[in-house]
Amino acid sequence: MITSLHLLNFKPFANQLLEFKKLTLFSGLNSTGKSSVMQSLLLLRQSYQQGLLPEKGLALNGDFVNVGTAQDALFEGAKDDFIGFNIVWENNIEGVWRFKYDKEVVDVLNIASEKVTSEVYKSNLFGNNFHYLQAERIGPRSFNEMSDYQVRQLNQLGIKGEYAAHFLAINGRKVIPNSSLSHPEVKLKTQRQKDQSTAQSMDLIDQVEAWMGEISPGTRLKIDAKSDVDLMCFQYSYGDSNPYRATNVGFGISYTLPIIVAALASPPSTMILIENPEAHLHPKGQVKIGELLALAASGGVQVVIETHSDHVLNGIRLAVHAGKIDPKDVQLHYFQRQKQEEQMITDVVSPKIDRNGRIDRWPDGFFDEWDNSLEILLEPAVEE
Repeated sequence: MITSLHLLNFKPFANQLLEFKKLTLFSGLNSTGKSSVMQSLLLLRQSYQQGLLPEKGLALNGDFVNVGTAQDALFEGAKDDFIGFNIVWENNIEGVWRFKYDKEVVDVLNIASEKVTSEVYKSNLFGNNFHYLQAERIGPRSFNEMSDYQVRQLNQLGIKGEYAAHFLAINGRKVIPNSSLSHPEVKLKTQRQKDQSTAQSMDLIDQVEAWMGEISPGTRLKIDAKSDVDLMCFQYSYGDSNPYRATNVGFGISYTLPIIVAALASPPSTMILIENPEAHLHPKGQVKIGELLALAASGGVQVVIETHSDHVLNGIRLAVHAGKIDPKDVQLHYFQRQKQEEQMITDVVSPKIDRNGRIDRWPDGFFDEWDNSLEILLEPAVEE
């Protein structure tokens, strides 16, 4: 598990140290640096997968992230010609990377220095126990992609969730690795034990359906492989209804499915990065996603969330209040812009959450828009 990340001269950060816990949540106004923190981890991963690390350099553009040019990556007010990433994992495993800035470089920053232990490249950041789901996930499709390489060999869902259907087709009847994520209303469906109505199925597909029911009640999944054209057909039904094409059930289902699959299917020590898990979801669904991700983190999965949703935050707070996750395992970071010496810089405030789910401070802009609006609404309306 990553315990801290130190960024030097990278995008909006001159010198920023961030603490990580089992569940780490980034929030803040647009363009304040939340995504840049995610990108720093993704740049290291994609550089390793492209064979540039440990010896050659940093791939600015690739399958996970496209930063642009070296000038796009360097902090605008940098006084040194390098970009630096320092990561500390538990058990004091540390990785230190310095990449030489060259304004002529388009794709790869040459490595200036590197200090790593032998365990760094064995961590989840660089291995198969890793999922990244970007903000722009795939919406409803009549057919989804198949990839035996990504699903069977690398255990991946795709950064847009494009392989979620294939992943479920392959792994749907496997038992979820963390029993604490079991949905309380799942009933055992096997014919062999059909009379044991109180038994619960721990199969991935049944658990996914149950958690999807928190988003859209009664959801059932039907997956058919069209192997001759390397496509998966995804349909949904509700109770005893006929199956519906995915294109007829809305964006919220398709956007949420890979998040639920990643949370339920990941064994302890997996790392999951998720951007905007609230996209296209109604408030109740956002709360439940926050709760599910908190449960995954309590079970040993490291979850990093970027969100604008107070409902996702409240789902985590409710999980803390219910004793489902220790408040010491939750880290909140709020990103804000401040003017300093004629330059706008990013400042990070880190509120704490207590055992009751209460937060010790609410900096200006930290999920306070409803309170601001309520104050106005409580005032008498202006008479015309």
